Amino acid sequence: MAVFLRKARTIIRKTLEKGREMELKPLSVVVLDAGGHVIAFEREDGAAPGRFAIAHGKAYGSVMLGMAGTAQMQRAEAQAYFMAAVNGVYGGQVVPVPGGILLRDRKGAVIGAVGVTGDTSDNDATAGMTGIEAAGLIGEI
Repeated sequence: MAVFLRKARTIIRKTLEKGREMELKPLSVVVLDAGGHVIAFEREDGAAPGRFAIAHGKAYGSVMLGMAGTAQMQRAEAQAYFMAAVNGVYGGQVVPVPGGILLRDRKGAVIGAVGVTGDTSDNDATAGMTGIEAAGLIGEI
């Protein structure tokens, strides 16, 4: 099994564990590689079926823009026209809010992104960071 797949599974498992510990609503978690391709995804029982698209959009925007969800939200608030244009370029797939976490290796290179959804965006990001740290990677929220 590839190293990144093992790390993706760790990220998901630990994110979901943190969500249960925090008593969050059912979460959905996706891990993308540096090209925006899905490596792994899980949706907890009780999570709405549309949560994949939201988790994916949070992560996809992060990896494609090289900008975490919090920074994307700030940009959307300051320059709505820019994020509207970005979403046009990417076919409406970008969800510019916290819970889109940029993944970096120990040298600082972007290697992918994690998208977490189900609770508040800030809680989603907190749970996701726990999973990322458990996998030995660096997350940028």
